[in-house]
Amino acid sequence: MPKNPPPRRGGAPKKPVPPEEDGSFIIFGNGKDKKGKGKATAGEAEEGPKRPDTRSLIGGASWTGKLPVNLLNEHCQKQKWGKPDYRMHREGDAYASHVVLSKTNPKTRETVTLPPFKIPPELVDFAKQPSAVEARHFAAAYTLFRVASGKNLHMMMPPTYKDLWKGEFTAVKKSDEKDGRGWLYEADPFLAFQEREKAKELAVKEREKKQKAREQAQKDIQPGMPVPAPGGQYGANGNRMKGWARVPKIELGKRMRKDVERLIRRDAIWNPHNVRMDQQTRSKIVAAVTNLGFRQSHVEEAAGICKDQEEMLEWLLIHVPEDDLPAWSLPEGYVAGVSMASSNLKREGAIKRLAAAGFAAELCEEAYDGQAGDEAKAAAFLQSRLLRPNDEEKDIAQEIADLALAGRLDEVDLWDEEQTSLEAIYDKRFERPSPLVCRIRLDRTPSGKSIVLQARKPFGPYPSVLPIITVDAPLPTYIRLSIIRQALLHAETNLTGTPMLFDIVDWLEQNIPSIIERPGRLTDVSSGVSAADHSSFRKRLHEIPKSRFRMPIEWRPGSAMSQKALSQWQAKQGSAAQQKMLKVRQTLPAWRLRHEIVQTVSQCQVCIISGETGSGKSTQSVQFILDDLIQGQLGEAANIICTQPRRISALGLADRVADERCSRVGEEVGYTIRGESKQKPGVTKITFVTTGVLLRRLQTSGGNSDDVVAALDDVSHVVVDEVHERSLDTDFLLVLLRDILRRRTDLKVILMSATLDADVFEAYFSDVGPVGRIEIAGRTYPVEDFYLDDIVRFTGFGGNRNDDFGDEEDDKSLGTALRSVGMKINYDLIAEMVRYLDAVQLGSEEGGILIFLPGTMEIDRTLQALRHFPNLHALPLHASLLPVEQKRVFPPAPAGKRKVIAATNVAETSITIEDIVAVIDTGRVKETSFDPQNNMVRLAETWASRAACKQRRGRAGRVRAGQCYKLYTRNAEAKMMERSDPEIRRVPLEQLCLSVKAMGVQDVSAFLAGALTPPENTAVEGAIKLLDQIGAIDDNELTALGRHLSMIPADLRCSKLLVYGATFGCLEAALTIASVLTSRSPFVNPRERDDETRNEYNRIRASFSLNQGDLLVDLRAFEQWSTLRSKGIPTRDLRAWCSENRLSSQSLFDIASNRSQYLSSLKEISFIPATYSSSNSSIHDIYNSHNCNDALIRALIAGSFSPQIARIQLPEKKFAAGIAGAVELDPEARTIKYFNQENGRVFVHPTSTLFDAQTFPRNASFVAYFNKMATSKVFIRDITPFNSYSLLMFAGAIAVDTLGRGLVVDEWIRLRGWARIGVLVSRLRGMLDGVLERKVREPGWVVSGREGEVVRVVRGLVERDGLDN
Repeated sequence: MPKNPPPRRGGAPKKPVPPEEDGSFIIFGNGKDKKGKGKATAGEAEEGPKRPDTRSLIGGASWTGKLPVNLLNEHCQKQKWGKPDYRMHREGDAYASHVVLSKTNPKTRETVTLPPFKIPPELVDFAKQPSAVEARHFAAAYTLFRVASGKNLHMMMPPTYKDLWKGEFTAVKKSDEKDGRGWLYEADPFLAFQEREKAKELAVKEREKKQKAREQAQKDIQPGMPVPAPGGQYGANGNRMKGWARVPKIELGKRMRKDVERLIRRDAIWNPHNVRMDQQTRSKIVAAVTNLGFRQSHVEEAAGICKDQEEMLEWLLIHVPEDDLPAWSLPEGYVAGVSMASSNLKREGAIKRLAAAGFAAELCEEAYDGQAGDEAKAAAFLQSRLLRPNDEEKDIAQEIADLALAGRLDEVDLWDEEQTSLEAIYDKRFERPSPLVCRIRLDRTPSGKSIVLQARKPFGPYPSVLPIITVDAPLPTYIRLSIIRQALLHAETNLTGTPMLFDIVDWLEQNIPSIIERPGRLTDVSSGVSAADHSSFRKRLHEIPKSRFRMPIEWRPGSAMSQKALSQWQAKQGSAAQQKMLKVRQTLPAWRLRHEIVQTVSQCQVCIISGETGSGKSTQSVQFILDDLIQGQLGEAANIICTQPRRISALGLADRVADERCSRVGEEVGYTIRGESKQKPGVTKITFVTTGVLLRRLQTSGGNSDDVVAALDDVSHVVVDEVHERSLDTDFLLVLLRDILRRRTDLKVILMSATLDADVFEAYFSDVGPVGRIEIAGRTYPVEDFYLDDIVRFTGFGGNRNDDFGDEEDDKSLGTALRSVGMKINYDLIAEMVRYLDAVQLGSEEGGILIFLPGTMEIDRTLQALRHFPNLHALPLHASLLPVEQKRVFPPAPAGKRKVIAATNVAETSITIEDIVAVIDTGRVKETSFDPQNNMVRLAETWASRAACKQRRGRAGRVRAGQCYKLYTRNAEAKMMERSDPEIRRVPLEQLCLSVKAMGVQDVSAFLAGALTPPENTAVEGAIKLLDQIGAIDDNELTALGRHLSMIPADLRCSKLLVYGATFGCLEAALTIASVLTSRSPFVNPRERDDETRNEYNRIRASFSLNQGDLLVDLRAFEQWSTLRSKGIPTRDLRAWCSENRLSSQSLFDIASNRSQYLSSLKEISFIPATYSSSNSSIHDIYNSHNCNDALIRALIAGSFSPQIARIQLPEKKFAAGIAGAVELDPEARTIKYFNQENGRVFVHPTSTLFDAQTFPRNASFVAYFNKMATSKVFIRDITPFNSYSLLMFAGAIAVDTLGRGLVVDEWIRLRGWARIGVLVSRLRGMLDGVLERKVREPGWVVSGREGEVVRVVRGLVERDGLDN
């Protein structure tokens, strides 16, 4: 080839054109061409070192071939792709770049842009180059390898890139292919991208298909129900909403929801005990929850925070933004971002713009309103909360105000300068809606998504303060907030102090794809998207308060106090009064065995004393023991506690023994009953107590076995009287005493009873040591028995006065007598028998008559029947009476009158009414039976046992020979049980199990298995389950609520109502309702069954409270009676008012008595201040500010009675034509049905105010009941209606139905509604439990502050059923 080729034709030869160079160098200038300066610059440049050109820089000084950028351009042209787009970013002093390819369809002109060709981690170090030019060529080489690795293009590259192609690039490709990512190296990346997108769509569709199939397979499966077999009831043709169509629907008002979320955001606690799941359980739960439609990253995060699957679901439903929740968890027809129109368009627009960043709308409303309608400050406030979620809101607001002032004072402002530069750089991608706001459209976005960064000038000196940025993109809200947060954190760390928007845009373009793929933890952005928990609020921990310290007994004879006691005793023995009493005592059978009693008690740790009625065992044995100790100079050590089953027994015995010792009650001899005590520590040596009082002393000792033993450290002897009755409290006490005796060998226990199966008790205590036994003969006064046939003959009842039945009555005569009397208690026969005794049998002789009846209702009817006899002094006697009223039975009757006492079985034992000479025994008793399988309690009138009838008979022979008139036949007596079943086998065991837990016992079943007669296991298990449901125990540990319930001497439901009443400001109402439930309703049910009488009775009750339930009627009636009584209305007028309103004066007084006792109990445990009274208005008003709030009281009743709840099922609606159109008709009462969990359909008892109810209070869908009884049907009584939010706030556990149908409460009650409502309410209820826990741990604390807000919100929810008004 010639060295100098000839020139071309047609002109002078042209200079050779150098290869196309890359114009990567950017020269900034002012745009003016100054020729002189230009020449000088050129001249100066020639004098310095020559700058290398692009070819030399990339290929080396000798390289003459093509460069990577040229090769990639040529390849794109051949493939008809668009020109490569290089995205440059800088990392310190190094540069890195990646390429974005695009392709335009020539027909449709539609452009497809691929995601950036990211540099893999293995090549990152190679990709970092000292200049932008080199970075660009490396990116071109790697991109060319990605789309043409099958060609030998490396042969045309500079040596460096040729080596990379054959070495590092190929090694990365092999690794990717091994990992299943060979598609990255497809020759047509656009086709590969299209196939990948289709595969993703198919995967989404397949996942949705599987989800639908799963939902289809689980249709109508309720919690706890087995999964049906394929093709069964819930097969492919089943209806998903079956069983849910007519259930109550719940809604939550916008304002109410805002209040709830605010409280949860501030105070909610997740996994307070830091429980951690094992890896196997965690993996299983994560898979199950992910299958419900949540993102796996969210589920993994929840698993790291929560303790179980249930809490994970709650956490996810609260924290995951609504636009990313599974469809089943959203309400029907829900569309994210849709809201009602507002009359304030400016505010609505500002809130919508603020929410566009991803912040929750309610948080935007709070911020906007909190910043007085300043949108810019609201945006700054939201951003600050996103960055610093733990800062106090008031501190953030103050900081913004300070920065705003600093920004105005700052003279140098780089914001405008940077805006000018950004506009020049980004051209059409830049917008500036206002001087303080700019918008930049990001160019390199994943999958072609349009993402816009909006930056607002901050308050304060920029760039020392971060700009306020938002990201507008079609992404879930939490991802947008994550992008914003991470960008701001990057800027705060690396960019503060210099104009930063360009670098923020560059950082976003690089990192947005990775953030979308791995958005980070939800909790990092929870302050912007939902009601998260940020506060440091924690549960308060308090130690269990222990009872006062008790000094252990010192058995040291001859102490100063013992000698003083001996001298006082000796001096008293010589007094005339004491000698007189001694003579009376010496006539008792027990006196003859005094030395034997003392010796046996001294030698044996356990002693059993049995004796007939009137033997003096109850009054004398304790005195014999005390006198022996005093004479042995151990009087200081003596401290004898004698338990009695009833209050009247304790009071009567204390009076009797004090009289016999010539002292006053409260000194040497005292008593302690519920709400009343007369005894002096160190002075009182014999204390008569009810069994429950001693049990409470043991329960409140501190919570472990050592404390229980220590509770009796200062007691020398425990006497348990009337053990034959086998009451629940007595059997429980025996279990405790046996355990204590094993650890305290100096403690003596004496068991006493009139009729005692001593062998059983001796065997029970045999492992403690030798058991002494003493039997005392009874009085010798004979008692003559008369049966029903005799009574009929005596009284001539039924026309049989002169009938002579002979020695052996034939069946016909007996049948005639029984038919004339009837099968139930015949009050006319009782009245005739009393008249016969008074007029004929006793005549002018002194003496009273004692009538044994099964209950208070029968006592009232008997007294009514006896009113016709003016010469009778008739008195009631039962456990519900006040002590002062019970004592009225002991004094003699007024002159000219005969005392007649109508009593329950409280008069069987322990008390002695001196002048009783005749007993009328109906042979009936009201006994509770309990079926643990059906959780059914039955209080039924039944035959008494023969042992009980023997006790009743003995009451007639205490002072002289007497008679016992039995209103039953000899055959009936023969069929009676010898003894009643122990109470532990026939009553619910919740209170007992709670008492056992209060003493620190972990295994309740094992403890009760050691009872004299162990209860059924099913009864114990059911009791433990109920205690867990009512919140008394949690994870087998006693809660603070449970400890207080164990200390209040009342039914657990009543105790819980008292706690709620004190917490929610309706204590007086709670006291009254609990007292009504303890005794009975004050209304007297008419015996007449005609419609007119019944309607009048219903009208009277409705005048006090309409359709609010039975208990509120009783409450309002008592309040009116109490008001009249406090005004000093004469007794006669008050009785007349009661009669007009069909109220029982006696029942109202009983309720008042119970109120006083409950109030005393609350003061004793310091749950309310000791100064609380109606006269102390400052304290009284705090606890009773909501006494008139019927909706709240009904909700608290429901919470206290739970799980005794029934669902109201109304019939299909019916309408009638009217002038104004169709009018909905109230349903007939008989068409309204009620259902509970155990029995299915139940029926309202005819005595209930709701028996004829056609309507209920606002939105009431459920009723709570106190009693359930089974006769011909299962009836519920003492009913209170309540709404759905009362159920959610106070009933059982809330579960979310994962098929999107609503909520399930307590595993059986369904509610249609948004799943998130259930979670919000569940968390709020947890916070309410915290308030109640503090209330019961700090009884004197008045609910206020943050806790007061929780109570206020809960009260609003139940009052308005979740609505705003």
